[in-house]
Amino acid sequence: MISYGLLQKSYAHLTGADLLEPMIAKVFPGRIALVSSFGAESAVLAHMVSKIEPATAVLFVDTGKLFPETLAYRDHLIARLGLTNVNIVAPAKEDEERLDPDRQLFARDADACCNFRKIAPMERGLRGYQAWITGRKRFHGGDRRQLAALEPADWRLKINPLASWTPRDVAAYFEAHDLPRHPLAGAGYLSIGCAPCTTPVSEGEELRAGRWRGQDKTECGIHWTVNGRPVQAPNEVQFG
Repeated sequence: MISYGLLQKSYAHLTGADLLEPMIAKVFPGRIALVSSFGAESAVLAHMVSKIEPATAVLFVDTGKLFPETLAYRDHLIARLGLTNVNIVAPAKEDEERLDPDRQLFARDADACCNFRKIAPMERGLRGYQAWITGRKRFHGGDRRQLAALEPADWRLKINPLASWTPRDVAAYFEAHDLPRHPLAGAGYLSIGCAPCTTPVSEGEELRAGRWRGQDKTECGIHWTVNGRPVQAPNEVQFG
């Protein structure tokens, strides 16, 4: 067991693969998962994980509302990088029939749609894991501007290896490792979620401006508590 405070002291100054390697191999071996949307920037972390330990669990939530291009890109990256432990989770069929029989809930209540299509399946997928890796970055804007490398999330730890990276860092990594881009990235889709709630971003807009455009919503909810506040934990909370 290791405290959050000690984790911060030992690892919070690291970034990228330098942070991922000890988290995967030393601190949480077999108890850590990469949560990947296989979106516009997802190849960076997927590649890092494949080089550290390709059998690391990768959790992908298929909401049933994703772009076909995202599903094709997912399959291409899995094969290209040799990822061997990708777990696909989806909304429960009974929940979809009960909560969204006409499949238009996203237009009436986007939060409710995200809750049963993404948050609930992801929580099921994360059962048994004590830490999860996210691809969030400060340059994404909004509440992410203050993002830390390590975050407590109830009894799990969230690891953000790319928190301090810039768009130039991401682009350089893609180029250095000859990684394929998401098919929609070249059409202005800089942050890619479900098809009904994602639009291209215009020049000068924030990267995530195309998500839930026209709504007072900037996050799907997987990084927040039910009361809409970030999870906090004191230094004495134990992980591992």
